Amino acid sequence: MKSQNKQLIVITHLAQLISLVIGFGSLIVPLVLWVTQKEKIHQMDAHGKTIINFQLSLIVYCLVCIPLILVFGLGLLGLIGLGILSIVCPILNAIRANNGETPKYPLSLNFIS
Repeated sequence: MKSQNKQLIVITHLAQLISLVIGFGSLIVPLVLWVTQKEKIHQMDAHGKTIINFQLSLIVYCLVCIPLILVFGLGLLGLIGLGILSIVCPILNAIRANNGETPKYPLSLNFIS
């Protein structure tokens, strides 16, 4: 894999963290990068699908956690856990992508295959 291609895949993983800076975009930026580059860059399609599935899964899990806040605060614990996952997983998978490994996102539902 060319160095520039590998760097763009790493950037696609790290783009999920943009919501920490501007409050949104953790799904939009990787989606745009994936759609525009999946034909041009080897392995971008696989990495992009994995990222989009993870981001959509986080949205679903957050929607499930919101009503669970009323049940002994379990939803709050769930939201904290999802927040930690949404920061740690993109960083770990960017490192994996840089090493040429396959990304692994836990609790990811398969929306796009």
